[in-house]
Amino acid sequence: MALKQSLSLKLQQKLSPQQIQLMKLLQLPTIALEQRIKEEMESNPALEEGREEEEDDMSYAEEDDYNYDEKSEAEKEFNFDDYINGDEIPSYKLNANNRSKDDEEKQIPLSGGDTFQDLLEAQLIMFDLDEEDYEIAHHLIGSLDESGYLRRDLESIVDDLAFTQNIITDVEHLKLVLKLIQQFDPPGVGARTLQECLLLQIKRKKENSLVLMNAKEIIENYFDEFSKKHYDKIVDKLNITEEDLKDVINEILKLNPKPGNSLSESAKIVQHIIPDFILTVIDGQLELQLNGRNAPELKVSKEYSEMMQGYKESKEKPSKSQKDALMFVKQKLDSAKWFIDAIKQRQHTLITTMEAIINHQKDYFLEGDETLIAPMILKDIAEEVDLDISTISRVVNSKYVQTPYGTFLLKTFFSESLSTDSGEEVSSREVKKILQDAIEDEDKRKPLTDEKLSKLLNDKGYNIARRTVAKYREQLNIPVARMRKEL
Repeated sequence: MALKQSLSLKLQQKLSPQQIQLMKLLQLPTIALEQRIKEEMESNPALEEGREEEEDDMSYAEEDDYNYDEKSEAEKEFNFDDYINGDEIPSYKLNANNRSKDDEEKQIPLSGGDTFQDLLEAQLIMFDLDEEDYEIAHHLIGSLDESGYLRRDLESIVDDLAFTQNIITDVEHLKLVLKLIQQFDPPGVGARTLQECLLLQIKRKKENSLVLMNAKEIIENYFDEFSKKHYDKIVDKLNITEEDLKDVINEILKLNPKPGNSLSESAKIVQHIIPDFILTVIDGQLELQLNGRNAPELKVSKEYSEMMQGYKESKEKPSKSQKDALMFVKQKLDSAKWFIDAIKQRQHTLITTMEAIINHQKDYFLEGDETLIAPMILKDIAEEVDLDISTISRVVNSKYVQTPYGTFLLKTFFSESLSTDSGEEVSSREVKKILQDAIEDEDKRKPLTDEKLSKLLNDKGYNIARRTVAKYREQLNIPVARMRKEL
């Protein structure tokens, strides 16, 4: 087989480590950025908090010295003599890897307290069960989901018990143990369906009123009609008035469809939104600020740069170990400078992107009227700020702006355009707002169908088909007309 040589030209785009680092920083929201900076400072003692003095020119090694404030805590713990003195330096001191396979993984718990299963287990020990039934009950409790439901079928659980616990039982016996668990608090726990969950709660109520009797009858025998809101059929079958049915519905609505959540309420984590931008309106003018937590004061270590300068000015030929130490220090200084530059570039990209969004949506930000949101897509902003669409996407998908009208994710201001009868381009957000207002004002006894909503919008001059109305309604998480019906 003959070998053949040839020349070819090939264009290939590659991202530098700095560009990759910037892309990762761009998509971080404020709270995650703070954690990322903390991690970088912990891994790189050449990076520290503090403001650079104005006469400094951000150079080191071959250029002027830095003029810095006093040492950071990281520097105080770092012994620079290890890199200068001694004939030979162990290689492990020159490595940045501070982890070992034997290191203990320590995580800060997000919340404390008993779990949902713990609270049920505490009730289980109050019953006098033999060892096998206790293990079966324990297994069933462990099979409940966070809402308190048993989603797995009993036949599969019978197989699980046989293979994992060596317990031979049958479905009928499992039903008896499950019935015991269904007596636990909160009422409804251990149910396999929503119907069973509501029925368990109704049966727990002690009063014997006509409303509760009708509620039990509806859940037990007419649950399909009830869930589909076929109220007229229920009225006919139970021979009751609409007022009676309204009282029954109100009673059923008091029940908890997810009983497990009530036990784990204290363990829920409330996530507070920290805005990346703060927009205010002062005397008819828009004022934009970047959240100060996005603009940390970072600088390169004075002692590290001085050590680099000391190596440069030294007339002695450095040993191999000193050269290795010099390379390590230089790598840390470069890494610190790259990180500081990436943070500054992030700030610049955020500000220019937000300013472009404000420029497109100025009318909305001045008035706060959602119908004033103009059509805007990622490409519009990318072209205005001369950045890639993927960069704009990273910004708008994870950043929030605080306005006088609320705090919003930036991507909510992006929407497609639609044309009106007059040929004017309007935002799909404007159409959605009109759609939402129409549904809020509708007669709940006779909700507007998608066909009627489409006609309503067409009458207002918006060229929109019924299927598009259905799409927008679903995006707004609004159910179909039949499911919006009320008595």
